Formats: sequence, C-alpha cells, structure tokens
Amino acid sequence: MVSSLGNRCTKPLWLPVLLASLGVAAHAQSELPAVTVTANKQAQPLEAVAAGVSTFVGEDMEATGIDSLEDVARMTPGFNFQASGQSGLQPPVMRGLTANITSFSSSMVLVVDGVPTLRAQGFDDNLLGVERVEVLRGPRSILYGRNAEAGVVSIVARKPGHDPYVVVSVGVGSRDNHALRFDASHPLMKNTLYLGVVGEFVEQDGFIDNSLKGREEDGRKRRNGRLTLRWTPGERTDATLRYTERNYRDGGSIWGATNSAQRAEVRSGTNSFNDSTARIVSLDIAHELASGVHLRSIIANNEYTDRLRQDTDFLPADMLHMARDHHFRTLSQEFRLEGKWSEAQWLAGLYADSDDHDLNFEQKIPMALTKTNAVLKGNSTALFTHWIVPLAAQWSVTTGARIECNGVRFAMDGGSKQFQESTHFSPKLALQYQWQSDALIYASVADGFRAGGFNAFAPEMYRRYEPERVRAFEIGAKGRLPNRRLRYGTSVYLMNVSDMQVQQMAMPGQIFITNAASGRSVGAEAELQYLLGAGWQIQAVLGLNRTRFRRFQDGANNYDGSRNPFAPDINGYLGVRYDAPQGWYAQANVSGVGKVYLDAANCYHQPGYGLVIHPRAC
Repeated sequence: MVSSLGNRCTKPLWLPVLLASLGVAAHAQSELPAVTVTANKQAQPLEAVAAGVSTFVGEDMEATGIDSLEDVARMTPGFNFQASGQSGLQPPVMRGLTANITSFSSSMVLVVDGVPTLRAQGFDDNLLGVERVEVLRGPRSILYGRNAEAGVVSIVARKPGHDPYVVVSVGVGSRDNHALRFDASHPLMKNTLYLGVVGEFVEQDGFIDNSLKGREEDGRKRRNGRLTLRWTPGERTDATLRYTERNYRDGGSIWGATNSAQRAEVRSGTNSFNDSTARIVSLDIAHELASGVHLRSIIANNEYTDRLRQDTDFLPADMLHMARDHHFRTLSQEFRLEGKWSEAQWLAGLYADSDDHDLNFEQKIPMALTKTNAVLKGNSTALFTHWIVPLAAQWSVTTGARIECNGVRFAMDGGSKQFQESTHFSPKLALQYQWQSDALIYASVADGFRAGGFNAFAPEMYRRYEPERVRAFEIGAKGRLPNRRLRYGTSVYLMNVSDMQVQQMAMPGQIFITNAASGRSVGAEAELQYLLGAGWQIQAVLGLNRTRFRRFQDGANNYDGSRNPFAPDINGYLGVRYDAPQGWYAQANVSGVGKVYLDAANCYHQPGYGLVIHPRAC
C-alpha cells in the first residue's frame, strides 16, 4: 500500500486493488443459492430483511481469498477501516462515521457468536472456521445497543457436528511470510458431544531498515486459536462452550519523519513493540420450549490487553516515546425469547454487561518521564423487543425498540472519582412490500447512539463527554430475479448526527473528545451478483458517501462543511470468476477506496490506495 500526505488542493487519487487467483471449484452454479441470515437475531431469508446487509458464506470466502475483516470491508459498500499501524487495533468506518481510539469506543459493534466487542481495541478476527459473516449497515442499537450507531459486523462460527472435518492450509509470501492454518472437528460421543479446534500461525519479517541496530523492524507474528465444545443432550437443546485467543507479537511501526523521502529508513535506539492479547470465553445455550418458544442465553467474558511501546522521534537516544498497558474486560449476559404470535414473528430480550478497564499510559520527553494510571468502570442494562408483523397481502412492518441505561465511573491515581449516567430509547420502524417471493422494497427510520465517557488522559476541564446520537432514514430494494441467477441490493440513506463526538486539541499533545459538532451523512449503496452462464459470474459493489460537519467550532477554527476525517466518499469492488467443467476456477478482482482526510480542517489527506497481489494457486 502506498500512503502519502498532501494538501487539500491535490487532485484525488483512486487506485485499484487487483487480485487474481486460481483454484479448485466444487462445481459451477446454475443458480444463486438462498442465503439465511440472523441480522435481526432471528433466522430470515436475506431477501426478507428490510435493511442493508452484506453476507459472506464460508466456502465462498475461502474461494475468494477472504481471510480478514479488511477483506470483508473492501467487498462491502460504505465500509472501511481507519489505519492505526497496530495489529488488533482497527477503528471501523461505516457510512462516514468513525470513532477516535482514545474514546475506547467504536461506531460499529463486532459480534462473534453473540459476544460483543465495543471498541477498536480487539476489533479483529482471523475468519477461520467461519460459517458466515454478516455486515449490517445503518443503526442497529435496537438489538445490539450502544456503539452500534452505524452498523454491526456479525460473525457466525461453524459448529462441530456429526461428521469429522479437517482442513489444513499453508501459505508463503514476501518478506519471509509463512502461515499455517487448520480447522478440525470430531464427535466425542455420538449425537451428543463434539469437539472443534481452529488455529493460525503467521509470521512476516519487517521492512523498516533500522541502521542503528542493523536489522529490519516492524516484523509481525500472530498466534490465534479457538476451542469449541458442543453438547446436544436432546433435540431441543444445544449448548456451546468456546474459548478464543489471539496473540499479536509485533515490532513497533517506527516510520521515519513524514517530510523524509526515506520513511522506511531510521536510526532508532528505542525498543518498540506491540504485545497485545485478546481472550474470550463464552457459553451459548439454545433451548426450544414445549410451546415452540425459543430461549437463548449467551454469557461471556471478553478481555483485551493492549501493550505497546512506540518510538516517536526515531533517534539513537531514547528521547521521545509513548507506551501504554491497557487492560479491557467486559462481562456480558444476554437472554432472548423468540416465537410466533398468530402471523407475527417476535423477539424479546434482556442484556446486561459490566466493564472494568485499567489504563496505564507513559510518555517520555527529553527532560521527564510521565506515567498516568486510571480506571474506567461501567455497566449497562437493556430491555429490547423486535417484531415482524404482516399487514396485508405482500405488506409487512418491522418494528421494535430498546431502552438502555449506561453508567460510567472514572478515577485517576490521586484524583477525584467521577460518574456519568444516561438512558437511551432506540426505536426502529420499517415498512416493506414483498412484491415477489425473493424481492422487496422497504423504507425505514431508526435511531442509534454511541456511549459517552471520560477522557482518561486529558486535563480536568476536558474530562467528560456525552453520548452521540444518530437518526437514520433509508429506502432500499433487494432480491433475486425469478431465474435466481442475479441477486441485487441497493439503498439510499440520510443520517443526522447530533452531539457528535470529535477530537480537539487544547495545546500540542493534549488530545481529547468533546461533543462540539453535529453532522450529516448522505449516501447510496449497491451490490450485485450475477451468473452470466457457461461458468462465468460477476460481482460488483459500490458505496457513495458524503459525510460533512454541519457545525464544528474548535476554538477560533470553524470547520462547518468539512469532511469527517477517515471517511472516504467512495469505495467499490468488481470481481469476475470462471468455473470450468473440469472442476477448476479462475478469478480476478479489482477494488478501491477514495481519498480520506486525516484532520477536521481537511489540510492533510491520504489518497486512494492500491495493492497488487500476485496470482495464487490453491
């Protein structure tokens, strides 16, 4: 990837990402298969969901080479990531909305088998042993609560079953990249107990030349794994215990000065590293009651340790560096009941969580070393319901609401304790017309919110910030043609953002979050998958977005009308694939992301970027 800074008058650049591949295909498709999703926490056909949903199925993901959330984003309209340079730290951008990493929140929620991650820290998954990935676009706070103001990434892992299953793959690449991935499951007791294990080992050398130490910096190492134990004591009960761990052992991203032509050459004497770890333990129990009502309980402990030291002047002496040792822990419990009442499909639930975050920050300057320790504790409790009610022939309404109470407690070593509490009501209403069995038109309005909090390392007068609120209007159409060889989805939307959480700076080095702005996001999205015949198929994605500040006064600076940082105005994808009668396939994909600005003044930007990935054989 090529990245550079430029002034706001530089002509925008939109470069492609090109991927070509060869492999073995199971068979050429004669029609596009039906897809079932759980976007509304209930199983529904994709063409019956009155919302923008992009879906990726496990086998298709393997064939297309999707093995990361970045790959998912490049094939989803309106979805992108804000580059941080640190593995495991991925602030998502959806429909022009994002969140600063210092807020310890995100504009989207990552949900893996019902377990939420609410921050950019740990917003990652290796997509190994995955049955399905769903990207839900637009506010989803009604079902997923705080921080689902712009969307949700929902990952559903493959459950171990009756039949033994083993897949092993190896990969090699430039800079001594080598990877081993495996996915295996086997029954332990017939029709009762099953075990599944997935794992990944990846290493790659760095490319930043540190002439002082005579070595290449920024090497990457990853060790990921998931252990699954599934118990089915009867036809009505399914219990799954999962343990997931991701380890990042990387060198620091010690890029040279931005005004240097040799940014990949440094003389750094500071030991820089990223040693971060994610651990999730969850118990997921589903049971069908005698009345036909389904009960589901998901309890989870989600932990992420963010340990990093980063040189900031890249000089032989350790004069300037920053370091952090943050520990995030969220304990969550959700209960859901779902069933049918006459012709209506309903769901009701209770959610509660507890946060316990220890934050330790260190900053080295020439004459001093400062260390700051803080504790953030929080809790949330919510009641929610969701209904799909037929009105008349081919007409139905989707409606529901969530009421959620959030509390945050903050304390610094030697400082006073502070508390913030808020209550949010998040409704949704969608009207849909199912004009064919596999096609609908819909219009919806929904509210979402991002939680407020405290600036842990800012001066006292800038400590607190309030929740951000979104109201979104959307009109869309989706479906499959009668011959089921073409699947399409398109939508237009308008999102009004109030009490917008933005980054401000009182003086150099003092960065904090405030509610100093309001904004508006307007856009259009389109997806298409088409079987051309004779083994050929095409897939296309286009996202257009215009997110601007309606009001943003930062001291003497007025940013009204500026673009929201890190929000591209366009992203797209085009892929062509050929499945031969002999069982092999070939495909080529091109994708791209438009220019993003890096600051609210829109003075600095990153132009559109491009990657070329050489053909691979499977």
